[in-house]
Amino acid sequence: MSTTEAISPTSQVQIRPALASDADAVFSLLNELDVSYLPDREAFDVTFDSFVEGESNALLFVAEIDGVVRGYALTTVTRLLYTNGSSAQLQELVVESSAQGAGVGSLLVETTERACRERGVRQLTVASRRASGFYERLGYGSTADYLKRSFD
Repeated sequence: MSTTEAISPTSQVQIRPALASDADAVFSLLNELDVSYLPDREAFDVTFDSFVEGESNALLFVAEIDGVVRGYALTTVTRLLYTNGSSAQLQELVVESSAQGAGVGSLLVETTERACRERGVRQLTVASRRASGFYERLGYGSTADYLKRSFD
């Protein structure tokens, strides 16, 4: 996956559900995600497989540009008491740096929103440290602070 190759205006972006064959590309994209955890390939494979096999209540979409996976969006869906039904949280949104600014992230979010509506999801939330402006442009508003405690 090239991080220096520019995305041309004629590039075709296809958003689709992730396939088992996308595992290497999605794992590679984890380097673009600024998190405090180092990706562990064995743990990744178990989780990724459960997502693409439909064994967990998650949505995993990839953005393919000219045949190359350049981004992905992972959303978890669960029933909550206060939402009177299902709630979703966009957990991870990653777009390769060479494809940023080309609308790939927006297309991934739009596809996720459409899939949530089709499932009857009542709300979609996202936690963001550095990309709040991106989400606000898409109509999201700040409603809470997220705090985290990690368990070893």
